[in-house]
Amino acid sequence: MKKILILIALAFPVLIYAQKKKPVPTTFDLLIGTYTKGKSKGIYVYRFYAERGKLEYLNQIDDVSNPSYLTVADNNKFVYAVNEDGKNGGVSSFKFNAHLGKLDFINRKSSLGADPCYISVDKDQKNAFVANYTGGTIAVLPINKDGSLGDGIETLHDDGHGPDKTRQEAAHVHMALLTPDEKYVLYTDLGTDKINITRYRPGKASPLTGSNPPFVRITPGDGPRHMVFSADKKHLYLITEMGSNIHVFDYDNGKLKEKQKISFLMPGFKGQTAGAAVKITPDGKFLYASNRLETNTITGFSINPETGELTQVDQVSSFGKNPRDFAIEPNGNYMVVANQDSDNIFVYKINKETGKLGLLQGSTAIGNPVCLKFTAAE
Repeated sequence: MKKILILIALAFPVLIYAQKKKPVPTTFDLLIGTYTKGKSKGIYVYRFYAERGKLEYLNQIDDVSNPSYLTVADNNKFVYAVNEDGKNGGVSSFKFNAHLGKLDFINRKSSLGADPCYISVDKDQKNAFVANYTGGTIAVLPINKDGSLGDGIETLHDDGHGPDKTRQEAAHVHMALLTPDEKYVLYTDLGTDKINITRYRPGKASPLTGSNPPFVRITPGDGPRHMVFSADKKHLYLITEMGSNIHVFDYDNGKLKEKQKISFLMPGFKGQTAGAAVKITPDGKFLYASNRLETNTITGFSINPETGELTQVDQVSSFGKNPRDFAIEPNGNYMVVANQDSDNIFVYKINKETGKLGLLQGSTAIGNPVCLKFTAAE
């Protein structure tokens, strides 16, 4: 009996240790992509202290032309940025030291289209997917083992136009998003009011192939921009640039079925508007959308856990001009908002019960901030 008690006593601390949860990270890197005009020179890295909601400058890399959208590789060792340089559009790769917040240039390749505005990378770091806005294409660039980019291996061009003869005279691809299982790549076309659906086979010479159906259409003239999947992966949310609406879809293995469209304009608003970014909190409870031009707002919605449908819970000022992007801190406690045309960034506290936003005092000056990416600091 004594031996049994001794064994239990020895094992008990081990059981307690095994049940301990991993510590919640309290510091993150915030990478900031910009348009390199005016005060901006390239990509900036700030340290974000999650216990206080504070930003502190860490590092930067200059001479990177118009890195207007960034993505961080799944291993946190590489960063990829578009170079939105008109007909000379490119994509750049960088080594990333998360501890120091240091970026080192590796190489640059053509984006195979004009004005690249979005980039995503698969989890195995085999391919990068680039949306060329003016070119109206999605391009696939292979990724080498050292993180460098290879020459593009495939492009898909969308055809058609929308009812707005100024904004929708041709295809304008705005985003390339991998589905959670990475079996498909979805890409939005502002010019034709479509979400295009393609199969993704990473080992193939031409990794993107047709799907059935090949696309879904939305309200003519709405101008699809960015998308995000729900935490349970059952719903897709699309923000539109021209209509300032959010379209809610049920999602199942490459199939989309629209179930709700909800505006994030202020009631009775008649001025100029441009929906921009859409993000969901890590707990999956709330969705937020930013709006630009004469609106300059962040609108919050609660997400029905059963249906995925949205109900507005908040709308606040961005306290600047043209909030092109925002990012939610990985613990879900804070939101950082980038105001492109007022050269500043603000931090908001998120009420995790109500979804309401509270502005923290002070702003951070950054020239033309247009993309924000949180990542682990270690």
